[in-house]
Amino acid sequence: MVRGGAVSPTVARFLALLMAVTLAWAPGLAVGKPAPDGFADLAAKLLPSVVNISTTQTIKPDKLAKGDKPAPHADPDDNPPTDQGSPFDDFLKEFFDKQGKTPMPRHAISLGSGFVVDPSGIVVTNNHVIADADAITVTFQDGSDYKAEVIGKDAKIDLAVLRIKPAKPLPALKFGNSDGTRVGDWVLAIGNPFGLGGSVTAGILSARAREINAGPYDDFLQTDAAINRGNSGGPMFNMAGEVIGINTAIYSPTGGSIGIGFAIPSNLAKPIIDQLEIYHHARRGWLGVNIQSVNDEIAETLGLPGKARGALVAAVQDNGPAKTAGIRPGDIVLSFDGHDIPDMHHLPRVVAETPIDKSVKVVVWRAKKMVTLDVKVGELKETVQPATVTKEAPPPPRGGTKILGLTVSDLTPDLRSRFSISDSTSGVVVTEVAHDSPALDKGIRAGDVIVEVTQQEVKTPSQITAKIDEARKEGHKSVLLLVDHGGDLHFVVLKIDKG
Repeated sequence: MVRGGAVSPTVARFLALLMAVTLAWAPGLAVGKPAPDGFADLAAKLLPSVVNISTTQTIKPDKLAKGDKPAPHADPDDNPPTDQGSPFDDFLKEFFDKQGKTPMPRHAISLGSGFVVDPSGIVVTNNHVIADADAITVTFQDGSDYKAEVIGKDAKIDLAVLRIKPAKPLPALKFGNSDGTRVGDWVLAIGNPFGLGGSVTAGILSARAREINAGPYDDFLQTDAAINRGNSGGPMFNMAGEVIGINTAIYSPTGGSIGIGFAIPSNLAKPIIDQLEIYHHARRGWLGVNIQSVNDEIAETLGLPGKARGALVAAVQDNGPAKTAGIRPGDIVLSFDGHDIPDMHHLPRVVAETPIDKSVKVVVWRAKKMVTLDVKVGELKETVQPATVTKEAPPPPRGGTKILGLTVSDLTPDLRSRFSISDSTSGVVVTEVAHDSPALDKGIRAGDVIVEVTQQEVKTPSQITAKIDEARKEGHKSVLLLVDHGGDLHFVVLKIDKG
């Protein structure tokens, strides 16, 4: 009996017995870690290793004279309020234009965060914090500051490694296992929000493997620990004081923290940091394929059992590891070096993290069966993609064969010129797409070239018609097309009409 808030001895013994029985019958019952009493001891240990990073960039007068707005070299979320990009920019430009004068050079200032990873003076931050900087200054909690030089940087992961020359060894941080941190675990973030100086915030790990369209290797940790402008490049810690993430972005309609921040996992960042320190650039594995997602339509059309999964090979690059190993367009990559590929986004990350020149097993789905191939991973070479110019679509030519909402024609010299199709491209050109057709919804446009139908090459409209009729007679509900869109190959599934 409970009286006045007290529990009788009999009830207390019963509750204790009940707890013991419950634990005996549920030995695998997970018991969450209690919330820490505070973070003061941990913060005091870590703060000396976290730095503020300030950069300056000179905006040349010729750019200002042309009316170009001086874009900040870092992410706008990492810049404190300045006159840069303000409404006065247009006013000043108009004033100088009227006076016939050229404005003086201006300096863009950016503030971010970083942390020491080697006592000799190696500092890690985000690439966007220091990109295009003329001068970089690293400032410690005690007020000491150093000029820094860039050892290496990687825009795809958004990492940069700096070197400073301290008079004595620095307190360095250690990386932890980001895969060992669970959703719901406590995390600590330290950075330089709004240029105020070292600040500590706490929260939990909210989610894993977030894709925010920041690059080809998105795999972010999400946290509700407050991350604001200037936090980029700062570390995220577990309760052991190990770096498990590098804060790099926030989602916010206001520019301030709303509890959705993102960090690069340490397991993804650490190998790149080592490569930047040694080679001054990232060294990634390369397979040499163009891929796309496998949806339910594609999975059904290619006879893939179970749920849609894997990465569909749309094109195989010449002289690449995939070409040498015998990987073909239309293959679905299901496994790479023992790693399952649940969707398209996983394959680039797995390949990039694979050591160069390593021989691996790749399992693909081909012709309704599993095929295992041996691939020797190559090294990805960084290339600059040329800018593309969108041209106005030419008027559709007369004639052509109509099928599945498409008008297709032989690829004549006149049509090559009309649609700017290279001489090396072969197939059947699409000259018109019906406005109410599923093909339009699937992204097929006039000027696209149909290269394959049901994974077989086609050179004439009659061959396309024959392949579709054959699929219809065999009871298929859809047909798989390989389409060349300005040199970009991708597969498209179209429903077969009743003929």
